[in-house]
Amino acid sequence: MSITLKLAWKSVLNRKTTAILTVLTVAISVILLMGVERIRTQAKSSFANTISGTDLIVGGRSGQINLLLYSVFRIGNATNNIDWRSFEEFSQHKAVKWAIPISLGDSHKGFRVMGTNHSYFEHYQYGKKQALTFSQGRAFDSVFETVLGSDVAKSLGYKIGSEIIIAHGISDVSFSRHDNLPFKVVGVLAPTGTPVDKTVHVSLGAIEAIHVGWETGANLGNAPSKKQLENLDFQPKQITAMLVGLNSKIQTFALQRQINTYKQEPLSAIMPGIALHELWGLMSVAEQALLMVSIFVVVAGLMGMLSSLLTSLQERRREMAILRAMGARPRHVFALLVSEATALTTVGIIVGVAGTYGLLAIASPIIASQYGISITLSGISQHEWLLLGFVQLAGILIGFFPALRAYQQSLSDGMTIRV
Repeated sequence: MSITLKLAWKSVLNRKTTAILTVLTVAISVILLMGVERIRTQAKSSFANTISGTDLIVGGRSGQINLLLYSVFRIGNATNNIDWRSFEEFSQHKAVKWAIPISLGDSHKGFRVMGTNHSYFEHYQYGKKQALTFSQGRAFDSVFETVLGSDVAKSLGYKIGSEIIIAHGISDVSFSRHDNLPFKVVGVLAPTGTPVDKTVHVSLGAIEAIHVGWETGANLGNAPSKKQLENLDFQPKQITAMLVGLNSKIQTFALQRQINTYKQEPLSAIMPGIALHELWGLMSVAEQALLMVSIFVVVAGLMGMLSSLLTSLQERRREMAILRAMGARPRHVFALLVSEATALTTVGIIVGVAGTYGLLAIASPIIASQYGISITLSGISQHEWLLLGFVQLAGILIGFFPALRAYQQSLSDGMTIRV
């Protein structure tokens, strides 16, 4: 270690309290900068990985972002439903390889209930074309059986054989519950890090069965018993949306145009990738605002370090003069103060990175549980290294200001105490 670095280290140790506060200021700035960047990129990645291998999403006539949000992310509600005959027609289209019907509108203790069929478990994919798998049990076979997402089972403590009550609509209140029609849990899906984890899955027939005797969201008091309903064969009249996989990507635009111009009812067909791109375009302003806020916090932290160094420089004028008197040249004094600023910034960055990973390790399960966004503790990305490099460079440049002042001070000025 060179004499300059030794002196810088000794000087920092001599001012422990100030040095620790400076390091914490830089560390907090780095935590915010890296935290915002990590959550921003991971949220985008998590959204992009929610659905994979689906060529078209079809719903009632609506904007493509709205259709994407309610059909895939369970956010919001459909503007209109799809007639079951329309689903049958397009699911049997020669270009269609598979089709998954989706029926939304009910809930269970804050979690959305989705009606579908076995095609959902066979063809739905997420991430990099990963299929759904069961951590426990199996798919539903009868009307009053249900399959839970991993977060639903974990949050509410359900297991195979548990019984749940579904409520009509999104608000789970006593007068809207189908109390006489409990569902038996027969399967729990493995975690996916997508809205699938926060969904209660039932059959399309179950959606029809629980609404027998209900009109416009109200129980008319003449609902059949569970035993009576189990012996009936229910055919859906309407569904909320459908996910479509095609035999060839080349056929996507032709089928999309055919659906969008369908004369029997107004429908919209969207491509998930394009809808996601439009969604990110709308969110880009918020992303940039978050990034700018974190950058300003970093600047404020570095300004705090500059203020600390300049304040301590006034108290160290005699120290600088003694160093000069012992033979230190102006460049040695300059290098000493730049080294101190560099060391404080480096330690602050290290503490900040460690703090970021620690906080993310604590917060990631909470974020995944509450918002369905998976935050992975991966290594530092190239972009994050670039951001940290800018912070380090800024810290070095900050050290130039007090160093220049010390460089310009004369020996006699340093030896004279001004009151």
